[in-house]
Amino acid sequence: MVTQLMTTFLGVLTYIGYIALALAVLLLMITIHEFGHYTAGKIFKFKIDEFSIGFGKAIYTKKKKNGEIFSIRMLPLGGYCAFAGEDSAETKDGDFNSKPCWQRLIVQVSGVLFNFLSAILFTIILLVSFGYDIPKISTIDPSGANAHLQKSDIITHIDGEKINFSNGNTFSVLLNKHLDSETVAITIKRNGEKIESYLNIATKTGEDGKTYFDLGMTVSPAPQSLWTAIARSVPMTFEMAWQVLKFLFMLLTGQVALSGVTGPISTITTIASYTEQSFANLFVFLPFIAVNLAVFNILPIPSLDGARMVFTGIEWIRRKPIKREIEAQIHFWGLMILLVFVVSIDVIHFLS
Repeated sequence: MVTQLMTTFLGVLTYIGYIALALAVLLLMITIHEFGHYTAGKIFKFKIDEFSIGFGKAIYTKKKKNGEIFSIRMLPLGGYCAFAGEDSAETKDGDFNSKPCWQRLIVQVSGVLFNFLSAILFTIILLVSFGYDIPKISTIDPSGANAHLQKSDIITHIDGEKINFSNGNTFSVLLNKHLDSETVAITIKRNGEKIESYLNIATKTGEDGKTYFDLGMTVSPAPQSLWTAIARSVPMTFEMAWQVLKFLFMLLTGQVALSGVTGPISTITTIASYTEQSFANLFVFLPFIAVNLAVFNILPIPSLDGARMVFTGIEWIRRKPIKREIEAQIHFWGLMILLVFVVSIDVIHFLS
């Protein structure tokens, strides 16, 4: 009984550790975003009041000689870079709204830019360390239909089509095109040598009624060289962004249920659960979270960077701003509605 309780207790502690790790990942992404704003602001000599990691009550603060405050706050679910006079009708020299519109636009978009750049970096790390979409045979049944293949063979093409996440040609997608075939031509790499071969296709129907491949082997992602990873990182990142935009479009048009959306708490628990299964899963989440944060922030939703850029763009075109008080109210209520929405999403996931 004592042993069982200890095992359960250790399991709970371990999962709490994964929750903390997932929380740290989300906070890292937000900090990168805000650091983008901060960096651009420093380049153009904007006056910055505070750079904060987290929300709520400050648990650590440090004031620099130039008046900037660096703080770490109690709630690790956000952060901000507060520019002097950003939502004020009055402007002083160095304040956010005293700067030219083009400089403000660069500062506003820099958070998104830093998220994209970090996604590219995380994609390179993922491809080099673990691989992602290119399959390598990890186990094979020596008496099975595909016994002519070998462990560690890397499958690069199926029926002449290159396996590549960037154009949607994943291993499973390409195989599904040949469900009715008995064999399909494949290209493999074995010890650095390119070999033309074939794959015997067998399927079975699961208890859920779905069709599954029974190939007599298992595959795992094949790590890639640094130069290959660098070359693939940009198109892969843009494909991730495109997938996010497609999902948002399907959500707005009712093709995807609201239950498919996750709030911050659900995101954290999902990351923790998948990381507990395999630490490699954490590195899969890193570029996807960075891209999601970038795409979400560029949307013209009040309080987000996209909406602030719209107001700055209107000011640039009109040569005079919309009343600052009106803009500030729009962003404030937009933020309130957004907070209610994300909390509601988490409540729905908790109750479902």
